[in-house]
Amino acid sequence: MRMAGSTQTVGNVKTQFFTFAEPPGELLLESGEKLGPITLAYETYGRLNDEKSNAVLVVHALSGDAHAAGFLEGEKSPGWWDDMIGPGKGLDTEKYFIISSNVLGGCKGSTGPGSTDPRTGKRYGLEFPIVTIKDMVSAQSRLIESLGIQRLLAVVGGSMGGMQVLQWMVSYPDRVRAAIPIATTLKHAPQQIAFDEVGRQAIMADSNWKDGDYYGGPLPSKGLAVARMVGHITYMSDASMAQKFGRRLKVEERPSKFGADFEVEGYLRYRGDNFVKRFDANSYLYITKAMDYFDLLAERRIQDVFGGVRARVLVIAFKSDWLYPAYQSQEIVRACKLAGVDATYCEIDSTYGHDAFLLEVEEETHLIRHFLRTAASNGDDERYGRASNGIRAQNHP
Repeated sequence: MRMAGSTQTVGNVKTQFFTFAEPPGELLLESGEKLGPITLAYETYGRLNDEKSNAVLVVHALSGDAHAAGFLEGEKSPGWWDDMIGPGKGLDTEKYFIISSNVLGGCKGSTGPGSTDPRTGKRYGLEFPIVTIKDMVSAQSRLIESLGIQRLLAVVGGSMGGMQVLQWMVSYPDRVRAAIPIATTLKHAPQQIAFDEVGRQAIMADSNWKDGDYYGGPLPSKGLAVARMVGHITYMSDASMAQKFGRRLKVEERPSKFGADFEVEGYLRYRGDNFVKRFDANSYLYITKAMDYFDLLAERRIQDVFGGVRARVLVIAFKSDWLYPAYQSQEIVRACKLAGVDATYCEIDSTYGHDAFLLEVEEETHLIRHFLRTAASNGDDERYGRASNGIRAQNHP
């Protein structure tokens, strides 16, 4: 249920921009290519304490951006996780300094395929190099360093954001005290790759895509809208769709043979049409590919994935999530346990499907508030690095 302990907001916010990797100091990507300069869009909420020990990095899912909370000038809707970020909320801005960054490859202020290539003066398009989740996290680490923060209190995110959380644990084990991966996986399974591929093919089949060189002309809106529609089906569950739409018709008389007669059809079309107004089709291609390439188990034994990690870990899953099913979260906990990492597993009994990580605010607030309080108070005590006795599952904390 969408409820939280506080209705307060962080108020009006501004997006900031950090530029780095100026030539000849470009960022070396996992592919071996170099990229620079790079700009990351980010927002901050709350105040960084004098010890710089209260910083929490929030990382977003596929269609998210840096605007996680509060209100941007001229916009009526708050950030995508406003229910979780703010005074007295799960990510309490009276206690913590929250940082939210748009990923490398994105299209909401960070460098991506829609950005201008300084070498040509034109948009990158498909000349933009392939980026991975590891590359996104490498860029974020430079942002965190620029803020003078040596070690994060926590990294938290759901879905693709959860992949970034796991990558932070692996890439920078000494720079994260606590980690909260939500509704995510150690690697994309074939079904997850398959859904992403359907979305990519929808975009590339649009006559306006033009091999990614559509900037300045008609956008591949129909293809991107279909990709979003397919994705949105995977975010919901059978139960949530039945509850939200049933078989209700929009109108008594059908406007056309293949119009949006059912409410669920109208909803999907609405979601698709809105998405094309705020997202770049090429970014969708690049980001979904980064998710598909993500595989922390590649060339590793499961017991070695989190070797050297000292962070406490809270893994959250949702019972009705069939896009990132609970067994994948349990595999994360197993990898932590085998590596001697203190990990807690909580599976929430929700009917919202994958979208639950954005909707089950009351449950998540309870879990995250307690977990961060413990992580902040214990610091670097001797329990860091010790495994819990096993998976601790709880449906109603």
